[in-house]
Amino acid sequence: MTTSSTSRGWGGSATATTLVLVRHGVTKHTAAKAFSGGLGGDNPPLTQEGREQALLTAEWLKPLGSSVSTVVSSPVLRAVETGEIVAGALGARLVEDPGFAEIDFGTWEGLTFAEVGQQFPDEMKAWMGATEVAPPGGESFDAAQVRVLEGLSRVLEAHAGETVVVTSHVSPIKLVVAHALGAPIGGVFSMELSPASVTVVSFFSDGRASMRLFNGLPVSRDPFASGAF
Repeated sequence: MTTSSTSRGWGGSATATTLVLVRHGVTKHTAAKAFSGGLGGDNPPLTQEGREQALLTAEWLKPLGSSVSTVVSSPVLRAVETGEIVAGALGARLVEDPGFAEIDFGTWEGLTFAEVGQQFPDEMKAWMGATEVAPPGGESFDAAQVRVLEGLSRVLEAHAGETVVVTSHVSPIKLVVAHALGAPIGGVFSMELSPASVTVVSFFSDGRASMRLFNGLPVSRDPFASGAF
């Protein structure tokens, strides 16, 4: 049986739209390993360390240069600040899309994982075991997936054939990766992303997708430094 070249690996003439997904730099919550969601929390800015991380990543991405005309950012402050730094380095415009905002963690906002485990042991166990379960007053991974994939569709439609930088958060980036790989949504619990890390995924016009980089960091960044995991 023969197979057309457009359906085999990276061959064929399908057009690729490449997303360079950048997680924001650290905030006070990142360093404390606290739940920090979308616009429903206290929306902390980047710390000085977080800005330095974003600057290093922006410098690393500079060779992309004029191939990137747009940086799409989550509307959450730490992602916007990261996006401003990256857009400035690339000479690109910055636009916001709510599809790439972090999950809303409801009453867990600002609490550490340890504190949630102590105060909400049953709820946390249920949340860790099922993607349809939401934190009290928050958003489930299933609900977030719908929102994130709507944002992804908007980017792919508006920037077909382009390379676009997206500054976002742990959960939306994981959800995009799981979608690209055709992996179960529960796979998000098995992924780790460092602050200001870079993940690259290409989506092809014939429906294929290819993950080209996951959790990449500039060589000057120590992945085991404070706040990395």
